[in-house]
Amino acid sequence: MLLTRIKGPRDLDRLSQEELEQLAAEIRSFLVDAVSKTGGHLGPNLGVVELTIALHRVFDSPKDKVLFDTGHQAYVHKLLTGRQDFAGLRTKGGLSGYPSRAESDHDVIENSHASTVLGWADGIAKANEVLGREDHHVAAVIGDGALTGGMAWEALNNIAAAKDRPLVIVVNDNERSYGPTIGGLANHLATLRTTDGYERFLARGKDLLERTPVVGKPLYETLHGAKKGLKDFIAPQGMFEDLGLKYIGPIDGHDIEALESALQRAKRFSGPVIVHCLTQKGRGYEPAVQDEADRFHAVGVIHPDTGLPVSTDAASWTSVFADEMVKLGKERKDIVAITAAMLQPVGLKKFADAYPDRIFDVGIAEQHGATSAAGLATGGAHPVFAVYATFLNRAFDQVLMDVALHKCGVTFVLDRAGVTGTDGASHNGMWDMSILQVVPGLRLAAPRDAEQLRAQLNEAVLVKDAPTVVRFSKGVVGPAVPAVGRIGGMDVLRSPSAEVTRPDVLLVSVGALAPMCLEIADLLDKQGISTTVVDPRWVKPVDEALAPLADRHRVVVTVEDNGRTGGVGSAVAQALRDAGVDVPLRDFGIPQRFLDHATRKEVMAEIGLTAPDIARQVTGLVAKLDGRYDSEPAAAVD
Repeated sequence: MLLTRIKGPRDLDRLSQEELEQLAAEIRSFLVDAVSKTGGHLGPNLGVVELTIALHRVFDSPKDKVLFDTGHQAYVHKLLTGRQDFAGLRTKGGLSGYPSRAESDHDVIENSHASTVLGWADGIAKANEVLGREDHHVAAVIGDGALTGGMAWEALNNIAAAKDRPLVIVVNDNERSYGPTIGGLANHLATLRTTDGYERFLARGKDLLERTPVVGKPLYETLHGAKKGLKDFIAPQGMFEDLGLKYIGPIDGHDIEALESALQRAKRFSGPVIVHCLTQKGRGYEPAVQDEADRFHAVGVIHPDTGLPVSTDAASWTSVFADEMVKLGKERKDIVAITAAMLQPVGLKKFADAYPDRIFDVGIAEQHGATSAAGLATGGAHPVFAVYATFLNRAFDQVLMDVALHKCGVTFVLDRAGVTGTDGASHNGMWDMSILQVVPGLRLAAPRDAEQLRAQLNEAVLVKDAPTVVRFSKGVVGPAVPAVGRIGGMDVLRSPSAEVTRPDVLLVSVGALAPMCLEIADLLDKQGISTTVVDPRWVKPVDEALAPLADRHRVVVTVEDNGRTGGVGSAVAQALRDAGVDVPLRDFGIPQRFLDHATRKEVMAEIGLTAPDIARQVTGLVAKLDGRYDSEPAAAVD
C-alpha cells in the first residue's frame, strides 16, 4: 500500500499523478474502515482527500502553516503527517478527533469552533511579515458553511486591507456545514459553481474574435478593457475581488493536478488569494453520498458495507426535546425555532418538517441568532434557540445586552451541556452555568430526566419578560427520577427518616446528575450520615426556600456538571451568605481546566466527579465536624 509508505508530507513529492490517485483511493478505504469501528467525522474527511494531498504537496508543513477551520476534516491531514494508528480515535490515549498540538507540529488550531481560521491566518501572516520570514507561507482551509460566520468576514476585511501580505485562503465548497449551507453567501457560491468562468469565456472568445477579420482584435481588446463589468456578468466572483482578494476558481476539488496548479499560483502571488474548490462531502462512500441529512458528517459505530449503526440507542435528550418542540408548535402559533446551521444535531428537524415557516437557520452565526431572537420576541413571537452549550459562549454579549437588557422572552436550549467526552476540550459544555449566572433576570433550568425536560421547557416558553435557558446532557436520557416531595420550587428526591431532627447533609443535585446524587446518599447512609437530596429544577435564581432548608442541616453539598468557578455551587454559597446562614458548604463540579478527550465516564472518573469519590470526601467533612463539635461546649453546637 502507498499509504503505509507515507511518513510525512515530503513523501508525497516522489509520487506520480497516477500514484497520487491510488493514494486517494487507499485513504478513502482506510477512513471508511477505521471510522466505522470508532465513530467520528467521516463525511467531511472523505470530501477533502485530494485537497489535503495537494495542500501538502504545495506547502511545506510545518514551516508553512496549513490551517483547518473547525478541524473535523483533519483526518486526512493526520494520515499524511505520520499518524496512521486510528484504532483509538477519539478514545482516551488515542488520536484526537481534531487537530492537536500535543500530537504533531503540523497541527496549529485545536479549537473546534467554526469561522476562526481566517483570524488565525491573518495573525500568523502578520507575524511572518514582522519577523521577516519571507519563505514562510500560510494556507487556511475554510468551508462554505464556516464562511457564514461573522468572524470570517471580520477577518476577510482585515486580510484584504494588506494587499502585499501573502496568504492563501482555500474555500472548501461542498454546499454544506452539517446540512446544506444557507443564506446569501451560499447563493453567491452556487452562482460561482454553475457559471462558466470568465477566464475560460475570454479564452474561447479571444480565439473566435482573433479569427474575425477587421473588427475581431479591437473588439477583444474592448472586452478585455471592460473586464470588471463582464466578469461580474460571466462569473460573479466580484464580491471577493471588490474586497481586494485575488480569486482563483472554481477548481475541481477532486482533481489533484488542477488543485496543485491553482495552489502553486496562489502561493507565488504576493498578496491574499482565494482558491475556490468544489468538493463532495462523503465522496467515494455511497451510504454517505445518499444521506441527504448531513452526508455522514459524524457517525457512531457503523457497518462499513451499509453505513447502518451497529446498535440503536435508547431515547436521547435531544430526541425528547425534538418531540416536545413539535407538540409546543402545535399548541402555540407564536413558537418559532432558531438553529445555527445545526438543524438535525440539536433536534429541530421534526419541528422544521412540521412548521417550515417557523424555523430559521441563521448559519454559523450564534451572535446574530441571539440578537435576531430578541427581535422576534419584540415582534410578538417566542423564539426557541437550540444550540450546543459550548457554542452559546460565542453569543454571551448578545444574551446579556440584546436579550436580557431588553427583557425579551427568548428561550435558549443548550444541548451537550456538561462533560461531552470524545470531542475533546472545546466541546465540553462546562461554562454555561457560570457565564449565565451574571446575566440579570435570566432563569436557568437543568432537567434531571425526560419528564422534567418536557415540563421545564413548557415552563420556560411561558416567560415573556426575560431570557430562559434549559440545558441538558449529551446522549441517552436516563431513567425517571421521581420526587418524594416539594419544598418551594425544589423537588425533594430523598428525605432522611422522620426521627432525624437535624440531618447531616443537604445535597443539592443539579440536572442529569440526580441518579449519582442518590447513589451518594446511599453511600453516606451506610456510614451513618443522614442526607436530604433536593433538585432545584431552576438553578438560577437560587430558590428562596433553599437557605432556610440549608439552615436545618449541618453541611451543604452541591454537585453539578459545570465548572466549579462561578457555577451553581458559587451561587448557592452567595445565597446562603446573603441569608445569614452560616453552614459549611462543599461544591463539586468540573475543575477549570481543558479536559482531554475520552468517554464521559472516563472524564468524570479522572476529575473525581463520581459517587464514591464525592461520598468519601463528604464523609471526611462530616467526620471533621463531629470532631470539632465533640471538643467544643454544647452551646457552641448551634
